[in-house]
Amino acid sequence: MNKSACFTATVSLDLAGKLENDLVDQGFEISKPPYTLFSAKKKGISCTFYESGKLTVQGKDKDSFIEFYLEPEILKEFKHSHAAAHLNLTPRIGMDEAGKGDFFGPLCVAAVYADGKTVQKLHEMGVKDSKTFSDASILKLAQKVRATCPYTVIRLFPLKYNELHAKFKNLNRLLAWAHTAALHDLVQKTGCKEAILDQFADKHVMETFIRQKKLEVNLQQKVRGEEDTVVAAASILARAGFLEGLKSLSEEIGLELPKGASQRVIEAGRQIVAQKGIDTLKRAAKTHFKTFKEL
Repeated sequence: MNKSACFTATVSLDLAGKLENDLVDQGFEISKPPYTLFSAKKKGISCTFYESGKLTVQGKDKDSFIEFYLEPEILKEFKHSHAAAHLNLTPRIGMDEAGKGDFFGPLCVAAVYADGKTVQKLHEMGVKDSKTFSDASILKLAQKVRATCPYTVIRLFPLKYNELHAKFKNLNRLLAWAHTAALHDLVQKTGCKEAILDQFADKHVMETFIRQKKLEVNLQQKVRGEEDTVVAAASILARAGFLEGLKSLSEEIGLELPKGASQRVIEAGRQIVAQKGIDTLKRAAKTHFKTFKEL
């Protein structure tokens, strides 16, 4: 990767509309200084696209922006990024989850399988940790991942989630059960015995469930596992599964359910209890959260 303070490239003016829309989608704020088509800024990165077609990118996060978005999506070449040459092309299953910190909505666990050729494709698509994308980008990227890779997604809506949490009495044990089920399904579909998991608990928690399932697999558990391309693909499918589930639950309840565990979430919970009763709240929310007891 080019480590200089400012990256410069020439971009066709025909791509100005796509570039601006993509940057808005990624959370950039747009302004229009003189002699530019636009300037875009967010924490860690600023881009300026000049009327001449010159594009400049600066900031501490510019390298990953160039590698994962600008080169595959706009420049269509990898001159400045050498990461593609160092990709781990070993066929493997990557796993991650989403929704465990959200009061409303499902818990989603995803497992994705990729071989060497597919890892390369995922890299070229710009697949990386789901936390770096807007919700709209996640949903678009998830469609591409689903069309490219074998995968398994387990989505536990609150009624089932609450029942299982009461049985396991512990979120990490519930997560390990769900991850093992997804892994077992994908091992059967693909025959792959290599897997990487974004580590969420002591390693023995997952190892216990894998032994109980008599699953023969070489599982690597990594903190910040989303740095692996295939785990990142799983993080995107898990997040998309959560977002789609939260939307369908909102439609079913008749009220927009916010993400996370903020003051907005508490207000929505109060509204559900006042208008529809506590049983409806149990259909929408994870009942072991402190927020539920407060409501």
